[in-house]
Amino acid sequence: MPVRVLIIEDDRKTAALLSTTLTQEGFEVVSAPDGESGLQEARSGGFEVLLVDIMLPQLDGLSVVRALREQGDRTPVIMLSARSEVPQRVEGLDAGADDYLPKPYAVSELLARLRSVLRRNTQMKPTILTVADLTFDTAAREARRGGRRIELSSRESLLLECLLRADGGVVSRRDIIRTVWEYDFDPGSNLVEVYIRRLRDKLDRDHGPPLIQTARGLGYALHLPP
Repeated sequence: MPVRVLIIEDDRKTAALLSTTLTQEGFEVVSAPDGESGLQEARSGGFEVLLVDIMLPQLDGLSVVRALREQGDRTPVIMLSARSEVPQRVEGLDAGADDYLPKPYAVSELLARLRSVLRRNTQMKPTILTVADLTFDTAAREARRGGRRIELSSRESLLLECLLRADGGVVSRRDIIRTVWEYDFDPGSNLVEVYIRRLRDKLDRDHGPPLIQTARGLGYALHLPP
């Protein structure tokens, strides 16, 4: 069965080019010209990945993704936007996107990223990871500490899983970037530090002893303090 892709894009030429390219690559494509109709299409289900522009009429792309995540829809999302600065990328990822591709982009890169999120989603195994009173369900992408549910964005979930799978060992900044963002190079930004800080706020604040430990010059680990 072909992989079904939903394109939510208001620019007709861009949408037509994407649709033609993806169809030639063997995907089954559905397009929506605005946020409201795109959200309705996404809610109908049956899509393996969504390509969502941020600047959309009626309902912007960030709101579309937030609405889907709030209702528990975990379909992979790649956001497309002319806004390429780090704060905008972080905003998109925090809204629940799995990847963020600035415009203009090469179609070959879009296809590579699309295959990447599909592969990551397919390989995801239903496993419960635990340390101390923290549990993380990798299938439901649900974290709990002391029995209380902790809301995490998609990237925060990936970062938490990355640290948990190290089984208390130190994970280098480079390995975090490779695992969570799938970059084979250091982009030279403070994205890792920003996400570690946010994850600390959610996991450790008001939840007992801190679990995320910093190994200076080496990376980060997830375990109870010595």
